[in-house]
Amino acid sequence: MKNRAYANIPAVILFLAILMAWQFAAMGINAAYILPSPVQVVVRLWELREPLFGAHLPATMQVVGVGLLISVVLGVALSVLMDKSPIAKKALYPLIIASQTIPTTALAPLFVLWFGYSLWSKVLVTILMTFFPVAITLFDGFQSVKTERVELMLTLGATERQIFWKLKFPCVLPYFFSSIKMAIPISIIGAAIGEWLGAQSGLGYFSRRMMTQLDGAGVFAPILLLSIVAMIVVGVITLLEKKIITWRNDM
Repeated sequence: MKNRAYANIPAVILFLAILMAWQFAAMGINAAYILPSPVQVVVRLWELREPLFGAHLPATMQVVGVGLLISVVLGVALSVLMDKSPIAKKALYPLIIASQTIPTTALAPLFVLWFGYSLWSKVLVTILMTFFPVAITLFDGFQSVKTERVELMLTLGATERQIFWKLKFPCVLPYFFSSIKMAIPISIIGAAIGEWLGAQSGLGYFSRRMMTQLDGAGVFAPILLLSIVAMIVVGVITLLEKKIITWRNDM
């Protein structure tokens, strides 16, 4: 336990240094509508806790949850398909890469035109940004499985199903958790972008509304809340990963 506590000291020191630099920069500018101090942001977050926690955070997390779930299912399906079929790999891999060259801020208004201010206009933005790390990371995981191990299992009479569940699945599991930990912050960003460009609720919408009122601390408060939520969810996934992938505890 002590070693883990000492290992977190550099991160804590860096975090405090960033906060101090932010505080001094805000004091130097002395214009809260441009750059509020960390103290002002935390105070504003507390003042706005009822609308933020009661209405806008649940709206954003609904978008994140639905978008992340669809992205994970889509990413897993694409990675398995590309691993099993070289033809599918040649056809899909360039399209997956090309999908990330499309400016999200250009498509988000189109989604709003097509679906209005409904849930799906924001979910599509989230999916577009999130499925990529899941699909590519898992596919790299499948490619990392050594060919000689597959050949050995084939020699021993294993079926394709047995090779997948007994060999490939355990090997890809760490890649799966890594992709999820990457996808969570990206999904939150995607939801916020979708809400910023067209929504009637959500933390992204609330932040944009505060900007029109020149409330700098009000703009940063939802952003701070999103960052905290992302760190909490990633922390939970990390704990789950340690419980499931037990062999890492011995490393």
